Amino acid sequence: MAERIHRQKDPDMNGADVVAEILKREGVERIIGFPHSELLESTAKLGMAPIISRTERIAVNIADGFTRVSGGRKLGAVTVQYGPGTECAFGAVAQAYSDNTPLIFLPNGHPLGRNAVAHNFEALRSFHHVTGWSVRAERGDMLPQIFQRVFRQARNGTRGPMMVELPSDILLADATWNVDEYVPPIRSVPQPDPVDVRRLLDMLLAAKSPLILAGQGVLYADAHRELVELAQLLQVPVATTLNGKSAFPENHPLSLGTGTRSFSTLIEHFYGKADFVLGVGTSFSKSLYITPLPPGAKLAQVTLNAADVGREYSVELALVADAKATMTQLIEEAKSRRGLAEARAERAVVTEIAELESAFLATWAPIRDDDASPISPYRVLRDLAATVDPMRTIATHDAGHPRDQMVPFWKTPIPHGYVGWGKSTQLGSSLGLMIGAKLAKPDHLCVAVMGEAAFGMVAMDFETAVRHELPILVCLLRNGIMGGYGQYMPTATGRFAANELTGHYSNVAKALGGHAERVERAGDLIPAFQRAIAATKEGKAALVECITREEPRVAGVR
Repeated sequence: MAERIHRQKDPDMNGADVVAEILKREGVERIIGFPHSELLESTAKLGMAPIISRTERIAVNIADGFTRVSGGRKLGAVTVQYGPGTECAFGAVAQAYSDNTPLIFLPNGHPLGRNAVAHNFEALRSFHHVTGWSVRAERGDMLPQIFQRVFRQARNGTRGPMMVELPSDILLADATWNVDEYVPPIRSVPQPDPVDVRRLLDMLLAAKSPLILAGQGVLYADAHRELVELAQLLQVPVATTLNGKSAFPENHPLSLGTGTRSFSTLIEHFYGKADFVLGVGTSFSKSLYITPLPPGAKLAQVTLNAADVGREYSVELALVADAKATMTQLIEEAKSRRGLAEARAERAVVTEIAELESAFLATWAPIRDDDASPISPYRVLRDLAATVDPMRTIATHDAGHPRDQMVPFWKTPIPHGYVGWGKSTQLGSSLGLMIGAKLAKPDHLCVAVMGEAAFGMVAMDFETAVRHELPILVCLLRNGIMGGYGQYMPTATGRFAANELTGHYSNVAKALGGHAERVERAGDLIPAFQRAIAATKEGKAALVECITREEPRVAGVR
């Protein structure tokens, strides 16, 4: 059968048409790219409207956000031309790799035989270290097998971008495969060993002060309901990683919030006394932007990727399995031990969390409620959160102070209500991420909170949101400087004002076709946000430029 299929040809299709048909069968609805690729034409012939960004970097960011908010059930796909297009996409692919996003990256390649000629940019060689898997199609009849492997790995634990370099002559050559024979691979759900599940529950119940750390694997496994049930059953508090923010409802009485560079006193307190940490769907990575795990605590880990186990921390017990399947078994085992589960439920952890949170918010209330001008960025974030519908909102930060100021205070009650990122901290990524989020969930308000340095790097792609009728909301924190950089370059700052920035960004947004406002007084924030949200509901991208002061105070950072 395989020999017959490989020799079958369709004279009406070329290689690009074959790839387009495979993408359609895999559920890819839109392909994103700039400025040229044979795939843009072939997918368009199948009714897949292309999304043309202004830069290759933002094309990848859009696919990244789409994949994350879709929970990996739908995968964002990007195509770019060989040479400069591939080169310019590198940074965003590296960003997606750092955060383990399984998007599909399909750069055109130089014709076969030309890729090794100096100084042609060879995607296969150059992207090897920033992709979960990368390959070059050397023959047209290799395409179906390659794409089966790509989608199988993307859906089954090998996170990170999947790259297929597609030489232009392969895309333009007559098809050498009957695409009707292509069978999309299914997602598998690895089950844990029941013996390990019982041992894990024993460790949870034996601990005096356990906590659960939920990562983005919970979101990809669609396991948030099971996480809530397990936490409630055992009365164990739950923190999330930055990538996992929204995996556990942050309005839940057992929520500790997010453990990142900035954090609330809840994280500080419960990390400080934890004697056992169960990581679910997390790699237990170390980073400047991740709260270190409690020293001395025993660690257990549930992950789909065996390479995560023991990577940076010693782990006493590891279950290489699906997060949802594992928590389902844990719940069943706990319910069978009714006496032990009820003993755990007697803990006063909910009261402890409530008291700590109340004290934390009271400490920060003078800053968050401040009416002075220039406006405190914390006041901007407070009023923005008070204006949106949290059940219909997806938000994200940008790198730097917007992340540090936003994460400890922004509460999302729904899965994928926040896109957390930051193992690599590329300024401007939030814009494309929210365009992708809007593509995935058009009925949600999608909000990017950015500083002016970040917006300055990607501003032209605000027009991409306008043109493709993907109406996001940008909340721009405008203080005239690159916040925090003065301490790193005091001479350059003091003598040459090297950290100062200028511009009137609401004018830029208006010129690009969006709704835009500039707010200089705290009392005007909520009305401006209300008008901007109304504009997005009418299909118009919006930007609110908030004139703020530099605010060096960050929760949890001493």
